[in-house]
Amino acid sequence: MKALIMAGGSGTRLWPLSREKYPKQFLKIFGEKSLLRLTYERLLRFLDHKDIIVATSKEYEYHVRNDLYPYEGYSLILEPERKNTGPTVLLGMLFALEKLKASEDEVIFVVPSDHYIEPEEKYVEYLKLGEKVAKMGYVVAFGIKPSSPDTNFGYIKLGSQILSEKDATACKIERFVEKPPYELAQAFLKDGSY
Repeated sequence: MKALIMAGGSGTRLWPLSREKYPKQFLKIFGEKSLLRLTYERLLRFLDHKDIIVATSKEYEYHVRNDLYPYEGYSLILEPERKNTGPTVLLGMLFALEKLKASEDEVIFVVPSDHYIEPEEKYVEYLKLGEKVAKMGYVVAFGIKPSSPDTNFGYIKLGSQILSEKDATACKIERFVEKPPYELAQAFLKDGSY
């Protein structure tokens, strides 16, 4: 198993703390460690450094290396320019296959660098369940149950259950709606299956 950390975003939604030259993944919002470092260290709970790929733009190379010092052994991909999620994921997958010699059926998690996740034990539990589901041939997406309508996030409508362990459950995705208008987000919340 490997992980691709996406660390190239410009973090515009957290302005003025986050700026284009110093986006939120490099901010130390929750103590002494940046969001990027917290993400990296979460992955170290079950992966070796050599199995972690960090993708960022050339302009953030210094910040990534500085944030992850003294860690070594991870792979750093420098994008010549920002092209959003799709090209970053493709570049990361090609790198894993060609440079890290990942097998075509190896599970590779794609994780954002700017999320705060607690409790970490549950996160690791969910990723391990996700790995099992991926090995069954599914593409895995993670989500949380919304507590209020929000137009800044995508909504996943749950389908039938695939697998359940402890209090982690994997379901088929019946529908995905990216950043719906407020009224639709309210309806999804009321529906209870998103």
